[in-house]
Amino acid sequence: MQNYLIRNISVVNEGTTTVQDVYIQDGRIAKIAPQITVSGQYTEINGEGKHLLPGVIDDQVHFREPGLTHKATIYTEARAAVAGGTTTFMEMPNTNPAALTQDLLEDKYKIAAQHSLANYSFFMGVANDNVDEVLRTNERKNDICGVKIFMGSSTGNMLVDNYITLERIFSGSELLIATHCEDEKIVKANMEKYKQEIGADNLTAAYHPIIRNEEACFESSLTAIQFAKKFNSRLHILHITTERELQLFSNMLPLAEKRITSEVCVHHLHFSADDYAKYGNLIKCNPAIKAVHNKQALWKGLLDDRLDIIATDHAPHTWEEKHQPYLQAPSGVPLVQHSLLLMLEHVSLGNITLEKVVEKMCHAPAICFQIKERGYLREGYHADCVIVDLQQATMVDKKNVYYKCGWSPFEEHTFPAAVTHTFVSGHLAYENGQFNESVTGQRLQFTR
Repeated sequence: MQNYLIRNISVVNEGTTTVQDVYIQDGRIAKIAPQITVSGQYTEINGEGKHLLPGVIDDQVHFREPGLTHKATIYTEARAAVAGGTTTFMEMPNTNPAALTQDLLEDKYKIAAQHSLANYSFFMGVANDNVDEVLRTNERKNDICGVKIFMGSSTGNMLVDNYITLERIFSGSELLIATHCEDEKIVKANMEKYKQEIGADNLTAAYHPIIRNEEACFESSLTAIQFAKKFNSRLHILHITTERELQLFSNMLPLAEKRITSEVCVHHLHFSADDYAKYGNLIKCNPAIKAVHNKQALWKGLLDDRLDIIATDHAPHTWEEKHQPYLQAPSGVPLVQHSLLLMLEHVSLGNITLEKVVEKMCHAPAICFQIKERGYLREGYHADCVIVDLQQATMVDKKNVYYKCGWSPFEEHTFPAAVTHTFVSGHLAYENGQFNESVTGQRLQFTR
């Protein structure tokens, strides 16, 4: 494997930014120091004026393979992720077939081993009728990121609304339990109400946050937390969207000591319900983007550490699917290529510091999921690194959108930063718009 010496770059890591040299050798960070002298063959990169960050770890993506590959594949979406500075992803089980058995789960790892440019892990899926199969994952807890429970509408046989099933999972799983929390009864009741009042044909995306409302999110999150507290489970609630839910989370303990953690997604930090007028179904997602006061509260919860991780819930659909009427248009937004750039824009706006972005997108996922030797720029760790130029703008258009679906809600938007280099486990996978796909990413290992 090729070695690299990055000179005079601003290293952003563990709350500080300092100008350093960084030597990458045999896929690992061999040395970080103000001046490094090495012998042997290596490629030198001038980092002056640029920043080196740990690679982003996205703990929630939908890459659609197997079965939904007209929307996306592990190959296409991992490639897009790397172009955006995301070196590691954890993918959700609601594919077709869903990852509800150990064999089906392992099939996804085999696809990634052959085709993923990024590092990878996959969640084991929970249904009302596969508890014994899910609990077999305990035997592989150092090889699997977690188990996923949809406590709200989902694709296929994955809505878990049986309390006996929930009790068995929360009491028996030795892995992190990740939940999608929306109360199905509340959502269905709201849907029927507005169909009757407005008429099904008259519903638009503007009704999405009213149908999938704050109450539905809060009640479901509260239920998950009650189960977790009862059994001292390791619970991680995905994509928090409401001000009210923030009262369920604490910042009184360091992240490594928390048993209940939470996440916010970039689109819920960036968009609000006011944006449905412009974007319509393009930003229809579950849970819904809600009224602006929720976005403001999410920023506050992120900065005071009640919200632990920033992720994407990257969920691509085709342009044609998204342009169906509201009730037929699927929920989900493609985001993984632009999540880091979006947060760097918020750095430029003064909403968050660069060090805090690294904490929430790189360090925190590594701590939360107990990922082995990733998430930091540390000597001896895997060299998952991203070089960003905060002075070079990036305009998004269809020519540089790498998702298989071919579109982004950020088209024609110019971000005030650029990802110039992405190293995945020491391999320079992306450099200034060019990919090197000669080496695939690695399967994550965990220290549980």
